[in-house]
Amino acid sequence: MTSLITLRRAIAILCCLALFAALALALAVSCGSSGCGLAADQIYLSLRLPRALTAFVVGGLLALAGALMQVLLRNPLADPYVLGLSGGSAAGALSALLIASHFGFMGDIAAASGAALGAGLAVLLLFGLAQRALRRSPGVAQHSGHRLILTGVMIATGFGAIVTLVLTLAPDGQLRGMLFWLMGDLEDARLLLPAAVLLLLILVWSVLNARQLNLLARGEGFAQLLGVPVLRLRLLTLCAASLATAAAVTVAGTIAFIGLVVPHAIRLLVGNDQRILLPASALVGGAALVLADLAARTLVAPTQLPVGVITALVGVPVFLWLLSRSKA
Repeated sequence: MTSLITLRRAIAILCCLALFAALALALAVSCGSSGCGLAADQIYLSLRLPRALTAFVVGGLLALAGALMQVLLRNPLADPYVLGLSGGSAAGALSALLIASHFGFMGDIAAASGAALGAGLAVLLLFGLAQRALRRSPGVAQHSGHRLILTGVMIATGFGAIVTLVLTLAPDGQLRGMLFWLMGDLEDARLLLPAAVLLLLILVWSVLNARQLNLLARGEGFAQLLGVPVLRLRLLTLCAASLATAAAVTVAGTIAFIGLVVPHAIRLLVGNDQRILLPASALVGGAALVLADLAARTLVAPTQLPVGVITALVGVPVFLWLLSRSKA
């Protein structure tokens, strides 16, 4: 009877969050700098709807990556960007844009390709440098988590230096566009479909493995005693979080705080059961970025703000408030 009540509670929570996400999407499509109101017009179907869906998918990827990283590191305040993936994607995209401008290539294709290559390089570096940490015995799991965090911080620092170098060398005509993308840009919806498919695949994998992730969150030794393949699960979780973060940055640039604040807030509301936490984080993360993008489009219209500015301005005080309520 207890499991039935838990199942009903989970379904009720997820249904409410799905309704919230649907309302956020409807609001983003119907409102903008040109006014509000639902109408079957090109501005709604060809501009606002693809952008809103892109924001939802990117937000879902970031929040899901954050939730997975917090399980992997057993730290509710962990952030997917600690891996250095955002730095790798940004460095790759900006470097590709600089090269494309010099040789006359198409900038959009170069930026997407460079971001994907940069993210892939960051993943390879992380796996290579943190391989020993992931294979440590359960008795030193906490130290392996610290090693993984430090590895990601060093990778992010290195890529940050490359980003600064590229911005210094960039022509004045390109500098503003590069900075705008660096703070989050949701205008390009060409990668929406593959990003959405990836979000669905990672979410399905996460939910199917939620019970094992619950055991992993209680400690590697405890999980191993109950037959969980800890090493394989940790590697797959790291791979899933890495792919989600890389895809989000490739599509929309670097957007902060969604992957940090959303899973932490959801955990305070619904607890640490990954069966509820993971899909709830994806739904709320998507809705949060949709609303942040709506604010970025309308607050100082017709000027459009980078969505990363909005997520940072809102995320900092919200995170500090959540931190004050947390026992972590």
